[in-house]
Amino acid sequence: MSTLVVGASGATGKLLVEQLVMKGEEVKIIVRSIEGLPKKLREHGRISITEASLLEMSDDELLTQVKGCQAVVSCLGHNLSFKGMFGQPRQLVTHGLQRICRAIELTNPTNPVKYILMNTTGNQNKHAGEKVSLAQSLIVGLIRHLLPPHADNEIAASFLQSNFGHDNKMIQWTAVRPDSLIDEDSVTPYSTLASPTRSAIFDAGKTSRINVANFISELVLNETIWRAWKSKMPVIYNDIESAD
Repeated sequence: MSTLVVGASGATGKLLVEQLVMKGEEVKIIVRSIEGLPKKLREHGRISITEASLLEMSDDELLTQVKGCQAVVSCLGHNLSFKGMFGQPRQLVTHGLQRICRAIELTNPTNPVKYILMNTTGNQNKHAGEKVSLAQSLIVGLIRHLLPPHADNEIAASFLQSNFGHDNKMIQWTAVRPDSLIDEDSVTPYSTLASPTRSAIFDAGKTSRINVANFISELVLNETIWRAWKSKMPVIYNDIESAD
């Protein structure tokens, strides 16, 4: 069995791929260009690389990618440029997710495939009854209309919630919500919670990308951790001591 990672050339995606192969997992990745990958990943024996645009791949090509995978992880995100933020495709994350889910269903897997979506604490999990202040709700509503990537993250998570119940026989999911992302060289203590304990707008916490990668790798490989967070939207924060 193997894991497919899309968005593998991004800052968190690269760390995730490294964590997975370090733990002995076979990994498939789809990237627009291998130039964004470190040499150690380009040449790693347990990594299979497909150089392509996810949204431009044919249905058959995508089916081949997901076939035999125990998990799919989306670390897709919009580039922090004007074109990346406001240009097409405005729903990169959602459309990629929808295409991959259709491909998984066509393979008719014997066991449910895990779909792990990297999301954001700015996305309120209304299905779980999360509440935010009126001020935060107003600002997030403004962000939703002004910044397409935020709306994309919300729609992607909602698609999983609406289409794949807890006992779905083909696809099971979780959406990981880090807070403000920072770079660290190594994994540090972190906490995973069912809902935010601080305001994503007015009191954002910190989450290192390598901690996100570590937690996602555990969701892929550790069934106890997976069962704890399946069909949920866990929030991940660096522990206070490691964030200072």
